[in-house]
Amino acid sequence: MGVPTPADKFSFGLWTVGWQGRDPFGEATRPELDVVEAVHRLAELGAYGLSFHDDDLFGFAATDRERQIDRLKTALAETGLVIPMVTTNLFSHPVFKDGGFTSNDRSVRRFALRKVLRNIELAAELGAKTYVLWGGREGAEYDTAKDVRAALDRYREAMNLLTQFVTDRGYDLRFAIEPKPNEPRGDILLPTIGHALAFITTLDRSDLVGLNPEVGHEQMAGLNFVHGIAQALWHDKLFHIDLNGQRSIKYDQDLVFGHGDLMNAFALVDLLESAGYDGPRHFDYKPSRTEDITGVWDSAKANMRTYLLLKERALAFRADPEVQEALQIAGVDELKKPTLNAGESYDDLIKDDSFDADKAGERGFGFVRLNQLALEHLAGAR
Repeated sequence: MGVPTPADKFSFGLWTVGWQGRDPFGEATRPELDVVEAVHRLAELGAYGLSFHDDDLFGFAATDRERQIDRLKTALAETGLVIPMVTTNLFSHPVFKDGGFTSNDRSVRRFALRKVLRNIELAAELGAKTYVLWGGREGAEYDTAKDVRAALDRYREAMNLLTQFVTDRGYDLRFAIEPKPNEPRGDILLPTIGHALAFITTLDRSDLVGLNPEVGHEQMAGLNFVHGIAQALWHDKLFHIDLNGQRSIKYDQDLVFGHGDLMNAFALVDLLESAGYDGPRHFDYKPSRTEDITGVWDSAKANMRTYLLLKERALAFRADPEVQEALQIAGVDELKKPTLNAGESYDDLIKDDSFDADKAGERGFGFVRLNQLALEHLAGAR
């Protein structure tokens, strides 16, 4: 298995390796991590990129904004690490308790937009190509508390303003909405990939807005992440992706990638690599609060190692003659053939009475054997 290099496009959020282990039930278990150290350590491990919220870098008050930006730029120049994605924190400060773009308080909505606009300028300055928007507080706990139709109007108004801004400024930047069903709000707007895709079609510049799906977020809703990514790719809307691990429908665990549903992670890597996805493989995880700083970097390495291991296994799976035979029996490639023949119409289809339903019903597809072969490759038994 190869060693991670910048060519693999592995990136990490500053909030991931920088998470101090604080949770609703306990205080921090690790000291604060300086951005310069984070950049240098990630570069040493073979990562290619770092992402950040504005508050991660210089805090909500931004009293040290320019100095921190200069320190980041210097570290990037020293290491060759890049900034492929930037985002804005519209969820931590109490002012955002009812959301940013969709708060019932109009003055908060205006402030949230100003905060994002200023950070978009920084993103463009640093060469980022994607701007992620996670609406963690855009939602409600009580059905009577939020006019959802009006909230979606305001969400659309915000997105139209942001896309107009980057167009007018000539920034080479696209937006990626990150869906999540709940937590921290009881119900979050645009909770799944499907909801977000439908919303994007209503925007003035829908070409500039896509998705940043996260493994755990879709699995929290009981959905198949690989199916969601396949549909995002089908719509040409996979602008960015967040990789981590999740075990079933519960709170957002943010485990190391692969430390949850391993078979689904294997299928995901197989899909991303076979589909030619060329964006960052971004790890949005949290090092367990049981770990010291050594464990933080061990967990960062574990994310990249797991991805490369699954990539190696996926390539071997596809190259296995027995797998190729099983795929043929399963009819996987047959699905790529149009249901109607060239030039055929519904009239021709209606007249065709050659189909023997009883005989077709006897067919076995061999899906269990195919999945067992995948498991054996994943387990290193082949």
